[in-house]
Amino acid sequence: MRERFSRLWQQRRIAVIAVVLVTSGVVVGAVRMMGHTPPVPILTVHRGEFVDSVQFRGEVKALKSVEINAPAEAGELQILKIAADGTQVKKGDSIVEFDKTKTDQDLAQFRSGLKSAEAEIDQARAQARLTEEEDSTAVAKARYDVEVAKLDASKQEIVSKIEGAEAKLKVADAEQKLHEAEQKLASDRISSKATIQSKIDASQKAAYDVERTERALTKMALTAPLSGMVSLVRIWHPEGQSAFKPGDRTWPGAPIAELPDVSTLRITARVEETDRGRLAIQQPVAVHLDAIVDRQFNGKIEKISTIASSDFTGGWPFPRNFDLSIALDETDPRLKPGMTAQMTVVVERIANAITLPAQASFQKSGQSVAYIWDGSKFQERAIEIGRRSGDRVLVTKGLNPDERVALQDPLGGNSQP
Repeated sequence: MRERFSRLWQQRRIAVIAVVLVTSGVVVGAVRMMGHTPPVPILTVHRGEFVDSVQFRGEVKALKSVEINAPAEAGELQILKIAADGTQVKKGDSIVEFDKTKTDQDLAQFRSGLKSAEAEIDQARAQARLTEEEDSTAVAKARYDVEVAKLDASKQEIVSKIEGAEAKLKVADAEQKLHEAEQKLASDRISSKATIQSKIDASQKAAYDVERTERALTKMALTAPLSGMVSLVRIWHPEGQSAFKPGDRTWPGAPIAELPDVSTLRITARVEETDRGRLAIQQPVAVHLDAIVDRQFNGKIEKISTIASSDFTGGWPFPRNFDLSIALDETDPRLKPGMTAQMTVVVERIANAITLPAQASFQKSGQSVAYIWDGSKFQERAIEIGRRSGDRVLVTKGLNPDERVALQDPLGGNSQP
């Protein structure tokens, strides 16, 4: 009896242990199954608003502005002082001052040249009068000699034939000398007139240089013709593109700065043909300026070109894009031409939509797919993409809320995002 009871006890004990082991295995497996970590990052799908937008970049420009240029009458100049970029100035405030040392030296040289030219004119006129008198005297003497020779030739009847012939030769010789004297008088008159005129031309050139340099001296300090904000012009230097600074040398007429009319500030941009058809005049635009990060500007599309033009900054082959102009609804004293901006135009808002980051959609065998995580592995599923906007896509079919999708290709690159 005791042996039978002992056997039964051992059998029940083994059965209980077996049940415990099986149950433990199931529980451990379930725990392991539920706690399995996916090999790539995943995202839970939710419904929300899909914002269809167009994004592009642009630059702040002024439709009207006053240019400040180096004096065109001066030669090479060196900048002593220049207003800082973005400085607010009033009408009459100094913008830039140049070193006038060389211009003063040039003026002294030109004035000296003018005096010399005027003295040379007087000298040329005096010499012309002297030459005129000498030539006139020579002509008068030659005429006298002709008359004497003719008088002697008139005595041919009372002298010998030989003497008569000699007298005729003397008349011819005297007439020839008279002709030469008259030609020399005319030639010297022309020459003297040309010499005097050349001296006058040189004097006028010297006078012009004096006047030009005097005007340049009055522009050695350039002031603001109106109140506004100084925008220094960036030009190419050997070390790169930059604005002028104290110590730099400029050339005649070089652009130094601009005073933009802030009421005419616009943001210009270029958009592709695919985006051109989605934009319209007066559409609201959100503007984020790279240099003003603490606020968003609002504006509206003011103008869109009807004809595309080549964009030579877009690389080869040059794309043909459309010009866009945006007027801001508000202003800011920090706004200035040359600033760059990122702009967003909301085309449509779709509520209660299933959206995904573009990186969660992949192309495989010519269709869009997503990889769904079921807790232990990824399942490939075809999805339909309604539209794209920026880095997000609108999924119209194939996904449900609360499903988890891969943000990276779980197949290791066999599909394309």
